[in-house]
Amino acid sequence: MVDPRAAAPEEEKDEVSAQPRAADRILGAARELFYHQGIRAIGVDEIVRQAGVTKPSLYRSFASKDELAASYLQRYERDFWARFDASVTKHPGDPRAQILDYFEGVGRRAGSPGHRGCGLTNAVVEYPEDGHPAHRVSEANKRELRRRLRAMAAGMGASEPEVLGDGLLLLFEGANIGGQIFGDAGPAAALAANAERLIDASLGAARRKA
Repeated sequence: MVDPRAAAPEEEKDEVSAQPRAADRILGAARELFYHQGIRAIGVDEIVRQAGVTKPSLYRSFASKDELAASYLQRYERDFWARFDASVTKHPGDPRAQILDYFEGVGRRAGSPGHRGCGLTNAVVEYPEDGHPAHRVSEANKRELRRRLRAMAAGMGASEPEVLGDGLLLLFEGANIGGQIFGDAGPAAALAANAERLIDASLGAARRKA
């Protein structure tokens, strides 16, 4: 029995083999455009133009713009956790140092040229509807970040780890917004320093209660 794939015309096989490359170009273009200009502001025509592909190629890879937006955010989130986990790995068993190391990096990036804050936060603002694919990816990320920060606060011995974890989350979100307003001279540069003071105040309160 002949494998139908083997019998496919050469141009069809070339088109099939090109699919992953087209999808990568589309995602790369979408990431730049969505992150810097907003998801709602960018149409499919601009994405395919920047990616150098056709509109049918986009819809073969992604069923809709909403699915493309969710895929962009999933890739963004992968890089987000890679940076977070790198700080955790750098300071094994020391959640205080892990958080401060991560926040040092966040503070630097928040004030850098072209930084548009956290792409996942931006997406939640753009898509407040609970059922939207972009909203679901972003909300899940924020809930997991909150869970991790609270767990790390508990690991440091905070008497109220939920309060400390939430305070750190608020500092994180504020730094990303502040960076867009003030740039490298803004409050984002003091993110780690403020996190350190918050942590030390919380741990000091825990020791006083002991």
